[in-house]
Amino acid sequence: MRVEVVAFAALRDALGTDRLAVELPAGATGHTLRTELASRHPRWRDLIHACRLASGVEFLEPGAPLAEGVEVVLIPPVSGGNGAPPVRLTRDPLDAEALREAAAAAGRGAAVVFAGTVRSPSLGKEVLYLEYEAYEAMARAQMERIVTETVARHPGSAAFLHHRLGRIEVGEASVVAVAATPHRAEAFAACRDLIERLKADVPIWKKEVFADGSVWTGAPGECAHEEEARPEKPR
Repeated sequence: MRVEVVAFAALRDALGTDRLAVELPAGATGHTLRTELASRHPRWRDLIHACRLASGVEFLEPGAPLAEGVEVVLIPPVSGGNGAPPVRLTRDPLDAEALREAAAAAGRGAAVVFAGTVRSPSLGKEVLYLEYEAYEAMARAQMERIVTETVARHPGSAAFLHHRLGRIEVGEASVVAVAATPHRAEAFAACRDLIERLKADVPIWKKEVFADGSVWTGAPGECAHEEEARPEKPR
């Protein structure tokens, strides 16, 4: 099906046009549209995924189906923040300080930052590194839902949820969740909501790699693969 996309501000300048037509499969959603645009314009992937979607004068839920011929407006982050996208899946290092600054720029008064880092040892063995993989389309959509619903449960809040994919070294951050609210108790509660729902609902999987094999954590029986032992890659 064919969808008309309208771009404003920074996204219009990045794409070099304020309007373009995009062909999508039947049943496509707003998230499908953003994924398709990001694949066409990888340099602007983060900006595209930071945009909210609208049709007419109403915002669209990213997971809602799009109609044939609908005009979808991509709305970049508005002034008043530093532009950090609320949700991000990336193979690049995470910047917890940038998200803390984004929360501070939101002017909520209290901010809680959770950064999950790769630990060693685990299961009684030294960890060489972790590998994360995801069902990316669903993972990003679920992360967007978690952020949206967390903000709705905590009025006046701002929330950010970023996660890494691919290989991650010991000591590096694999996930950063930030919640900013007018009061500290709400900030702690909102940040807990973000990370607990991420662990429960988002299809991201972690493999711990050791000198003698690897383990997919969270699987029944902790699926170990001794035959998959690999030497540590040179850095």
